[in-house]
Amino acid sequence: MNKHDEYDVAEPSRRRLLKGVGALGGAFALAGGCPVAHAVKPQSAPGTLSPDARMETQPFYGEHQAGILTPQQASMMLVAFDSLASDKADLERLFRLLTTRIAFLTAGGPAPETPNPRLPPMDSGILGSFIAPDNLTITVSLGESLFDERYGLAKQKPKALQKMTRFPNDSLDAALCHGDLLLQICANTQDTVIHALRDIIKHTPDLLSVRWKREGFISDHAARSKGKETPVNLLGFKDGTANPDSSNGELMKEVVWVTADQGEPAWAVGGSYQAVRVIQFHVEFWDRTPLKEQQTIFGRDKQSGAPLGMKHEHDVPDYASDPNGNTIALDSHIRLANPRTKETQSSLMMRRGYSYSLGVTNSGQLDMGLLLSAISTIWRRVSSPCRSG
Repeated sequence: MNKHDEYDVAEPSRRRLLKGVGALGGAFALAGGCPVAHAVKPQSAPGTLSPDARMETQPFYGEHQAGILTPQQASMMLVAFDSLASDKADLERLFRLLTTRIAFLTAGGPAPETPNPRLPPMDSGILGSFIAPDNLTITVSLGESLFDERYGLAKQKPKALQKMTRFPNDSLDAALCHGDLLLQICANTQDTVIHALRDIIKHTPDLLSVRWKREGFISDHAARSKGKETPVNLLGFKDGTANPDSSNGELMKEVVWVTADQGEPAWAVGGSYQAVRVIQFHVEFWDRTPLKEQQTIFGRDKQSGAPLGMKHEHDVPDYASDPNGNTIALDSHIRLANPRTKETQSSLMMRRGYSYSLGVTNSGQLDMGLLLSAISTIWRRVSSPCRSG
Protein backbone atom coordinates (compact mmCIF):
# COMPACT_ATOMS: atom_id res chain seq x y z
CA MET A 1 0.00 0.00 0.00
CA ASN A 2 1.25 3.28 -0.71
CA LYS A 3 1.49 6.74 0.63
CA HIS A 4 -0.33 8.70 -1.94
CA ASP A 5 -1.69 11.96 -0.65
CA GLU A 6 -2.88 14.44 -3.18
CA TYR A 7 -2.77 17.03 -0.46
CA ASP A 8 0.86 16.44 0.57
CA VAL A 9 2.45 18.85 -1.87
CA ALA A 10 4.42 22.04 -1.54
CA GLU A 11 1.70 24.64 -1.18
CA PRO A 12 0.84 27.87 0.64
CA SER A 13 -0.10 27.63 4.30
CA ARG A 14 -3.84 27.83 3.64
CA ARG A 15 -3.65 24.40 2.01
CA ARG A 16 -1.77 22.85 4.91
CA LEU A 17 -4.95 22.23 6.84
CA LEU A 18 -5.68 19.54 4.26
CA LYS A 19 -2.44 17.72 4.80
CA GLY A 20 -3.15 14.16 5.76
CA VAL A 21 -1.08 12.23 8.23
CA GLY A 22 0.06 9.12 6.38
CA ALA A 23 -0.48 6.10 8.57
CA LEU A 24 0.01 3.32 6.04
CA GLY A 25 2.69 2.89 3.44
CA GLY A 26 3.47 0.41 0.73
CA ALA A 27 2.90 -0.76 -2.80
CA PHE A 28 1.23 -3.73 -4.39
CA ALA A 29 0.80 -5.41 -7.73
CA LEU A 30 -2.73 -6.44 -8.62
CA ALA A 31 -2.74 -9.84 -10.27
CA GLY A 32 -4.63 -10.50 -13.46
CA GLY A 33 -7.91 -12.38 -13.38
CA CYS A 34 -8.50 -16.12 -13.05
CA PRO A 35 -9.45 -18.28 -16.05
CA VAL A 36 -13.19 -18.62 -16.55
CA ALA A 37 -13.16 -22.40 -16.96
CA HIS A 38 -13.96 -23.19 -13.33
CA ALA A 39 -16.45 -20.42 -12.69
CA VAL A 40 -18.89 -21.12 -9.87
CA LYS A 41 -22.54 -20.26 -10.42
CA PRO A 42 -24.26 -18.43 -7.55
CA GLN A 43 -26.90 -20.42 -5.73
CA SER A 44 -30.28 -19.09 -4.73
CA ALA A 45 -31.17 -18.46 -1.13
CA PRO A 46 -33.78 -20.93 0.14
CA GLY A 47 -37.29 -19.54 -0.10
CA THR A 48 -36.20 -16.52 -2.15
CA LEU A 49 -38.29 -15.96 -5.28
CA SER A 50 -36.79 -12.69 -6.46
CA PRO A 51 -33.23 -11.52 -5.84
CA ASP A 52 -32.59 -8.60 -3.53
CA ALA A 53 -29.45 -6.63 -2.83
CA ARG A 54 -28.05 -9.51 -0.77
CA MET A 55 -28.12 -11.72 -3.84
CA GLU A 56 -26.11 -9.37 -6.04
CA THR A 57 -23.02 -11.11 -7.39
CA GLN A 58 -19.79 -10.03 -9.01
CA PRO A 59 -17.84 -12.53 -11.12
CA PHE A 60 -14.73 -13.95 -9.48
CA TYR A 61 -13.38 -15.53 -12.66
CA GLY A 62 -12.49 -13.51 -15.73
CA GLU A 63 -9.79 -11.55 -17.52
CA HIS A 64 -9.52 -9.00 -14.71
CA GLN A 65 -10.11 -9.14 -10.97
CA ALA A 66 -13.35 -7.76 -9.63
CA GLY A 67 -13.09 -4.84 -7.23
CA ILE A 68 -10.99 -2.63 -9.50
CA LEU A 69 -13.51 -1.19 -11.94
CA THR A 70 -16.51 -2.58 -10.03
CA PRO A 71 -18.82 0.24 -8.88
CA GLN A 72 -17.93 0.95 -5.27
CA GLN A 73 -19.88 -1.01 -2.66
CA ALA A 74 -20.88 0.61 0.62
CA SER A 75 -18.38 -1.26 2.84
CA MET A 76 -14.68 -1.88 2.30
CA MET A 77 -11.81 -3.43 4.23
CA LEU A 78 -8.10 -3.45 3.46
CA VAL A 79 -6.16 -6.25 5.14
CA ALA A 80 -2.43 -6.80 4.68
CA PHE A 81 -0.84 -10.13 5.55
CA ASP A 82 2.62 -11.54 6.08
CA SER A 83 3.14 -14.90 4.40
CA LEU A 84 3.90 -17.85 6.69
CA ALA A 85 4.38 -20.26 3.78
CA SER A 86 7.56 -22.25 4.36
CA ASP A 87 8.49 -22.70 0.69
CA LYS A 88 7.25 -22.24 -2.85
CA ALA A 89 4.99 -25.30 -2.67
CA ASP A 90 3.41 -23.95 0.50
CA LEU A 91 2.87 -20.61 -1.22
CA GLU A 92 1.12 -22.38 -4.08
CA ARG A 93 -1.12 -24.09 -1.53
CA LEU A 94 -1.97 -20.67 -0.10
CA PHE A 95 -3.08 -19.29 -3.44
CA ARG A 96 -5.11 -22.39 -4.25
CA LEU A 97 -6.86 -22.05 -0.89
CA LEU A 98 -7.52 -18.36 -1.49
CA THR A 99 -8.96 -19.15 -4.91
CA THR A 100 -11.30 -21.76 -3.44
CA ARG A 101 -12.50 -19.58 -0.59
CA ILE A 102 -12.97 -16.43 -2.65
CA ALA A 103 -14.85 -18.34 -5.35
CA PHE A 104 -17.26 -19.72 -2.75
CA LEU A 105 -17.73 -16.50 -0.79
CA THR A 106 -18.42 -14.36 -3.85
CA ALA A 107 -20.87 -16.91 -5.30
CA GLY A 108 -22.72 -17.56 -2.04
CA GLY A 109 -24.52 -20.67 -0.91
CA PRO A 110 -25.57 -22.67 2.16
CA ALA A 111 -23.23 -22.31 5.10
CA PRO A 112 -21.26 -25.53 5.69
CA GLU A 113 -22.64 -27.73 8.43
CA THR A 114 -20.48 -28.84 11.34
CA PRO A 115 -20.45 -32.67 11.36
CA ASN A 116 -19.27 -33.00 14.96
CA PRO A 117 -20.37 -30.54 17.67
CA ARG A 118 -17.16 -31.32 19.55
CA LEU A 119 -15.25 -29.63 16.72
CA PRO A 120 -15.13 -25.89 15.99
CA PRO A 121 -18.00 -24.80 13.73
CA MET A 122 -17.25 -24.82 10.02
CA ASP A 123 -18.48 -21.24 9.65
CA SER A 124 -18.58 -18.23 11.96
CA GLY A 125 -22.37 -18.14 11.65
CA ILE A 126 -22.63 -14.36 11.50
CA LEU A 127 -24.53 -14.51 8.19
CA GLY A 128 -26.84 -17.33 9.26
CA SER A 129 -27.45 -20.62 7.50
CA PHE A 130 -27.16 -19.12 4.02
CA ILE A 131 -24.16 -17.06 2.91
CA ALA A 132 -25.53 -14.44 0.54
CA PRO A 133 -23.02 -13.08 -1.99
CA ASP A 134 -24.06 -9.49 -1.14
CA ASN A 135 -22.11 -8.00 -4.08
CA LEU A 136 -18.88 -9.22 -2.48
CA THR A 137 -15.53 -8.71 -4.19
CA ILE A 138 -12.16 -9.81 -2.83
CA THR A 139 -9.24 -8.33 -4.75
CA VAL A 140 -5.77 -9.81 -4.26
CA SER A 141 -2.58 -7.74 -4.50
CA LEU A 142 1.03 -8.80 -3.96
CA GLY A 143 3.58 -6.72 -2.10
CA GLU A 144 7.21 -6.15 -3.06
CA SER A 145 8.42 -8.27 -0.14
CA LEU A 146 6.80 -11.44 -1.52
CA PHE A 147 9.42 -11.44 -4.27
CA ASP A 148 12.41 -11.65 -1.93
CA GLU A 149 14.63 -14.73 -1.55
CA ARG A 150 12.09 -16.84 0.38
CA TYR A 151 10.26 -18.31 -2.60
CA GLY A 152 12.61 -17.78 -5.52
CA LEU A 153 10.20 -15.42 -7.25
CA ALA A 154 12.59 -12.58 -8.04
CA LYS A 155 12.24 -13.12 -11.80
CA GLN A 156 8.44 -12.93 -11.47
CA LYS A 157 8.49 -9.53 -9.78
CA PRO A 158 6.78 -6.73 -11.73
CA LYS A 159 9.54 -4.57 -13.10
CA ALA A 160 8.54 -1.31 -11.39
CA LEU A 161 7.19 -2.67 -8.10
CA GLN A 162 8.98 -1.26 -5.07
CA LYS A 163 8.29 -0.15 -1.53
CA MET A 164 6.92 3.33 -1.22
CA THR A 165 9.23 6.06 -0.06
CA ARG A 166 8.30 8.50 2.68
CA PHE A 167 6.65 11.71 1.54
CA PRO A 168 6.83 15.09 3.31
CA ASN A 169 4.56 15.27 6.37
CA ASP A 170 4.10 11.49 6.53
CA SER A 171 3.70 10.16 10.05
CA LEU A 172 4.31 6.45 9.61
CA ASP A 173 3.79 3.55 11.97
CA ALA A 174 5.98 0.64 10.85
CA ALA A 175 3.38 -1.84 12.09
CA LEU A 176 0.87 -0.35 9.66
CA CYS A 177 2.98 -0.38 6.51
CA HIS A 178 3.59 -2.77 3.62
CA GLY A 179 2.89 -6.52 3.64
CA ASP A 180 3.40 -9.59 1.46
CA LEU A 181 -0.23 -9.74 0.36
CA LEU A 182 -3.17 -7.36 0.46
CA LEU A 183 -6.86 -8.20 0.30
CA GLN A 184 -9.37 -5.51 -0.59
CA ILE A 185 -12.74 -6.85 0.57
CA CYS A 186 -15.86 -4.94 -0.51
CA ALA A 187 -19.58 -5.69 -0.17
CA ASN A 188 -22.96 -4.07 0.29
CA THR A 189 -22.85 -4.63 4.06
CA GLN A 190 -20.16 -4.67 6.71
CA ASP A 191 -21.12 -8.05 8.14
CA THR A 192 -20.44 -9.70 4.78
CA VAL A 193 -16.99 -8.09 4.66
CA ILE A 194 -16.18 -9.27 8.20
CA HIS A 195 -17.51 -12.75 7.48
CA ALA A 196 -15.26 -13.04 4.42
CA LEU A 197 -12.17 -11.99 6.37
CA ARG A 198 -12.85 -14.46 9.17
CA ASP A 199 -13.47 -17.27 6.69
CA ILE A 200 -10.14 -16.67 4.97
CA ILE A 201 -8.22 -16.41 8.24
CA LYS A 202 -9.88 -19.60 9.51
CA HIS A 203 -8.75 -21.54 6.44
CA THR A 204 -5.17 -20.21 6.34
CA PRO A 205 -3.89 -20.27 9.96
CA ASP A 206 -0.51 -21.73 8.98
CA LEU A 207 -0.13 -19.65 5.83
CA LEU A 208 -1.10 -16.05 6.63
CA SER A 209 -0.64 -13.66 9.54
CA VAL A 210 -2.55 -10.37 9.65
CA ARG A 211 -0.19 -7.40 9.53
CA TRP A 212 -2.68 -4.53 9.59
CA LYS A 213 -6.33 -3.79 8.82
CA ARG A 214 -8.40 -0.71 8.01
CA GLU A 215 -12.11 -0.37 7.18
CA GLY A 216 -13.89 2.24 5.10
CA PHE A 217 -17.32 3.20 3.83
CA ILE A 218 -19.25 5.32 1.38
CA SER A 219 -22.90 6.31 1.72
CA ASP A 220 -25.53 3.70 0.93
CA HIS A 221 -27.07 6.16 -1.50
CA ALA A 222 -23.85 6.52 -3.50
CA ALA A 223 -23.29 2.76 -3.45
CA ARG A 224 -26.81 2.02 -4.70
CA SER A 225 -26.26 4.36 -7.65
CA LYS A 226 -23.72 1.87 -9.07
CA GLY A 227 -21.21 4.54 -9.94
CA LYS A 228 -23.69 7.12 -11.21
CA GLU A 229 -23.30 9.26 -8.09
CA THR A 230 -19.88 10.36 -6.84
CA PRO A 231 -19.27 9.56 -3.14
CA VAL A 232 -18.80 12.47 -0.76
CA ASN A 233 -15.79 12.38 1.56
CA LEU A 234 -15.69 13.52 5.19
CA LEU A 235 -14.65 17.02 4.13
CA GLY A 236 -18.02 17.26 2.40
CA PHE A 237 -16.68 17.25 -1.17
CA LYS A 238 -17.29 14.75 -3.94
CA ASP A 239 -14.40 12.31 -4.23
CA GLY A 240 -13.51 10.70 -7.56
CA THR A 241 -15.22 13.07 -10.00
CA ALA A 242 -12.26 13.15 -12.39
CA ASN A 243 -11.83 9.38 -12.66
CA PRO A 244 -11.35 8.19 -16.24
CA ASP A 245 -14.38 6.53 -17.85
CA SER A 246 -14.30 2.88 -16.75
CA SER A 247 -16.70 1.90 -19.54
CA ASN A 248 -14.12 2.91 -22.16
CA GLY A 249 -12.23 -0.33 -22.76
CA GLU A 250 -9.44 1.23 -24.82
CA LEU A 251 -8.88 3.93 -22.21
CA MET A 252 -8.74 1.31 -19.45
CA LYS A 253 -6.01 -0.53 -21.38
CA GLU A 254 -4.06 2.70 -21.38
CA VAL A 255 -4.73 3.75 -17.80
CA VAL A 256 -5.43 0.63 -15.72
CA TRP A 257 -4.67 -2.76 -17.26
CA VAL A 258 -1.19 -4.18 -17.76
CA THR A 259 -0.92 -5.54 -21.31
CA ALA A 260 1.26 -8.26 -22.79
CA ASP A 261 3.47 -5.77 -24.66
CA GLN A 262 4.66 -3.98 -21.51
CA GLY A 263 7.33 -6.53 -20.61
CA GLU A 264 5.71 -7.49 -17.31
CA PRO A 265 5.55 -11.12 -16.08
CA ALA A 266 2.71 -13.13 -17.59
CA TRP A 267 0.81 -13.44 -14.30
CA ALA A 268 0.54 -9.63 -14.10
CA VAL A 269 -1.08 -9.18 -17.53
CA GLY A 270 -4.63 -8.03 -16.94
CA GLY A 271 -3.63 -6.69 -13.53
CA SER A 272 -2.31 -3.31 -12.43
CA TYR A 273 -0.17 -1.41 -9.95
CA GLN A 274 -1.83 -0.29 -6.73
CA ALA A 275 -0.85 2.29 -4.17
CA VAL A 276 -2.84 2.83 -0.97
CA ARG A 277 -2.70 5.66 1.53
CA VAL A 278 -4.52 6.63 4.67
CA ILE A 279 -5.08 10.38 4.69
CA GLN A 280 -6.13 11.84 8.03
CA PHE A 281 -8.37 14.90 7.82
CA HIS A 282 -8.20 17.60 10.48
CA VAL A 283 -11.97 17.83 10.51
CA GLU A 284 -12.32 20.12 13.54
CA PHE A 285 -10.20 22.79 11.86
CA TRP A 286 -11.89 22.19 8.52
CA ASP A 287 -15.37 22.69 9.98
CA ARG A 288 -14.28 26.16 11.15
CA THR A 289 -12.94 27.12 7.71
CA PRO A 290 -15.12 29.53 5.66
CA LEU A 291 -17.02 27.92 2.78
CA LYS A 292 -15.36 30.17 0.20
CA GLU A 293 -11.93 29.10 1.42
CA GLN A 294 -12.89 25.42 1.35
CA GLN A 295 -14.08 25.75 -2.24
CA THR A 296 -10.95 27.66 -3.23
CA ILE A 297 -8.78 24.91 -1.78
CA PHE A 298 -10.58 22.21 -3.75
CA GLY A 299 -11.35 24.27 -6.84
CA ARG A 300 -14.94 22.99 -6.85
CA ASP A 301 -18.36 24.02 -5.63
CA LYS A 302 -19.07 22.07 -2.46
CA GLN A 303 -22.68 21.19 -3.29
CA SER A 304 -22.67 20.53 -7.04
CA GLY A 305 -19.05 19.42 -7.39
CA ALA A 306 -18.69 21.66 -10.44
CA PRO A 307 -15.33 23.33 -11.10
CA LEU A 308 -15.50 26.92 -9.87
CA GLY A 309 -17.01 29.15 -12.53
CA MET A 310 -18.89 26.23 -14.10
CA LYS A 311 -22.30 24.63 -13.56
CA HIS A 312 -22.01 20.85 -13.55
CA GLU A 313 -19.87 18.31 -11.69
CA HIS A 314 -18.38 16.76 -14.81
CA ASP A 315 -17.70 20.00 -16.67
CA VAL A 316 -14.05 20.07 -17.75
CA PRO A 317 -12.15 23.06 -16.33
CA ASP A 318 -10.51 25.28 -18.96
CA TYR A 319 -7.22 26.21 -17.35
CA ALA A 320 -5.92 27.81 -20.55
CA SER A 321 -8.51 30.58 -20.19
CA ASP A 322 -7.58 31.05 -16.53
CA PRO A 323 -3.75 31.16 -16.65
CA ASN A 324 -3.39 33.23 -13.49
CA GLY A 325 -5.79 31.18 -11.39
CA ASN A 326 -8.32 33.95 -10.90
CA THR A 327 -11.22 31.49 -10.97
CA ILE A 328 -9.58 28.18 -10.05
CA ALA A 329 -6.51 28.84 -7.92
CA LEU A 330 -3.19 27.60 -9.27
CA ASP A 331 -2.65 25.66 -6.03
CA SER A 332 -6.18 24.23 -5.85
CA HIS A 333 -6.54 20.50 -5.41
CA ILE A 334 -8.05 19.79 -8.82
CA ARG A 335 -5.44 21.87 -10.63
CA LEU A 336 -2.49 20.24 -8.90
CA ALA A 337 -3.89 16.72 -9.12
CA ASN A 338 -4.72 16.98 -12.82
CA PRO A 339 -3.30 20.04 -14.64
CA ARG A 340 -4.92 18.71 -17.85
CA THR A 341 -1.90 19.31 -20.06
CA LYS A 342 -0.53 17.09 -22.81
CA GLU A 343 2.41 16.30 -20.54
CA THR A 344 0.23 15.14 -17.64
CA GLN A 345 -2.28 13.21 -19.75
CA SER A 346 -0.01 10.18 -19.37
CA SER A 347 -0.40 10.40 -15.58
CA LEU A 348 -4.08 9.45 -15.46
CA MET A 349 -5.06 6.76 -12.97
CA MET A 350 -8.12 5.20 -11.37
CA ARG A 351 -8.89 5.98 -7.74
CA ARG A 352 -11.17 4.27 -5.23
CA GLY A 353 -11.66 6.37 -2.13
CA TYR A 354 -13.44 5.32 1.07
CA SER A 355 -14.02 7.33 4.22
CA TYR A 356 -12.85 6.01 7.56
CA SER A 357 -13.73 6.96 11.13
CA LEU A 358 -11.77 5.50 14.01
CA GLY A 359 -11.41 6.78 17.56
CA VAL A 360 -9.62 9.81 18.96
CA THR A 361 -5.95 10.63 18.46
CA ASN A 362 -3.50 11.14 21.33
CA SER A 363 -3.98 14.87 20.86
CA GLY A 364 -7.73 14.55 21.34
CA GLN A 365 -8.70 15.01 17.70
CA LEU A 366 -11.16 12.88 15.77
CA ASP A 367 -9.33 10.26 13.71
CA MET A 368 -11.21 10.52 10.42
CA GLY A 369 -10.14 10.66 6.84
CA LEU A 370 -9.78 8.87 3.54
CA LEU A 371 -8.55 5.42 2.51
CA LEU A 372 -7.27 6.06 -0.99
CA SER A 373 -6.43 3.31 -3.45
CA ALA A 374 -4.72 4.53 -6.62
CA ILE A 375 -4.56 2.07 -9.52
CA SER A 376 -2.61 2.35 -12.75
CA THR A 377 -0.87 0.28 -15.39
CA ILE A 378 2.29 2.35 -14.79
CA TRP A 379 3.82 2.52 -11.32
CA ARG A 380 5.06 6.10 -11.46
CA ARG A 381 1.51 7.35 -11.89
CA VAL A 382 0.46 6.15 -8.45
CA SER A 383 3.76 6.61 -6.60
CA SER A 384 3.89 10.40 -6.84
CA PRO A 385 2.68 12.39 -3.81
CA CYS A 386 0.61 14.83 -5.84
CA ARG A 387 -1.20 12.64 -8.36
CA SER A 388 -4.52 11.41 -7.10
CA GLY A 389 -7.17 12.38 -9.58
